[in-house]
Amino acid sequence: MCSGPSGPRGSKSLLKQKKDTAIYDLLEKQAKVAVKSGEAFVAMANDFENLGYHADVLDRLESEGDDLTHELQNKIATVFITPLDKEDLRELSQALDDVTDLIEAAAARAQLYSLKDARSDLKPLVELLHQLTRLTESAVGELRNGFARSQTLRQTLLEIHTVENHSDQAFRMALKNLFDEPGIDALTVIKWKEMFDRIEQAADKCEHIAAIIGTIIDKYS
Repeated sequence: MCSGPSGPRGSKSLLKQKKDTAIYDLLEKQAKVAVKSGEAFVAMANDFENLGYHADVLDRLESEGDDLTHELQNKIATVFITPLDKEDLRELSQALDDVTDLIEAAAARAQLYSLKDARSDLKPLVELLHQLTRLTESAVGELRNGFARSQTLRQTLLEIHTVENHSDQAFRMALKNLFDEPGIDALTVIKWKEMFDRIEQAADKCEHIAAIIGTIIDKYS
């Protein structure tokens, strides 16, 4: 009959595996909420007539993300041995939550300011942001298994950097088109700029997550 690890050392090993799994599970759930937020934001950009509905969806996702963040931060604080450096885990968790928060903040402004008709520049920005959240989810998902030697993870981090550069370019073009539009009133410019700014901040946060993961790879290589 086969038996698992026995004695104090075996018990500690099994306990550590459970803790490791719980922490990775929560990180992956945070990344999934960011992806869902990206999807909901794309839906909003394609259905501006129902801003209230989409803003409510994003508000619920933001609350779900906050709950996961608090749960993970508490677990990091109470677990003696964590699978990765505690500070790296805290920073990664907070950055994932920031992505969801910034997406919700952008959508909330669309509703708050009663923006009418999505500008043509909005959809490309939102779609790029959604792509970044999916790449981020993929990168986070690799952390639980042999990440230090993973070539696919390194490629994903490179893709995040590339897509974020495309987002930067789209953001600058959106601002230029906004500022150069003939006859547009200053208040409308301010409203749209605030929304675009938060989309850009969310994209930047995805690249920051890639940088955190790159630092983790270097530590454990």
